[in-house]
Amino acid sequence: MKTKLISAGFLIVLWSTLIVISCSKDSGYGSSSNSGNNQGNNTVSMQYTQYDPSTITVKAGTTITWINNDNMDHTVTANDGSFDSGTIKQGGKYTHTFSTAGTFSYHCTFHANMKGSVVVQ
Repeated sequence: MKTKLISAGFLIVLWSTLIVISCSKDSGYGSSSNSGNNQGNNTVSMQYTQYDPSTITVKAGTTITWINNDNMDHTVTANDGSFDSGTIKQGGKYTHTFSTAGTFSYHCTFHANMKGSVVVQ
């Protein structure tokens, strides 16, 4: 009888823990970020096969850092070929300084749906 109570108690604690974890974790799906003005945060996250924010607006001379927070490889490749990170492994980073004004579109060579842009003012 004592073993059954301990087992039941363990299952209740395990079940409760799983519910709390699943409710508190942000999946990232369906939430496309589009930052009109970045206001000092010059970091773009790569996660769930998307860039977040997908558009970032900065001043000329700003360095942007992309961080791969996903569990798969990604790239940051300019559509016009002006910059290319090469393969960025999980946890890896890539930085690029934008010195001239313009809109710079980029993509991930591994995932066709991953697209982003940097607007330099």
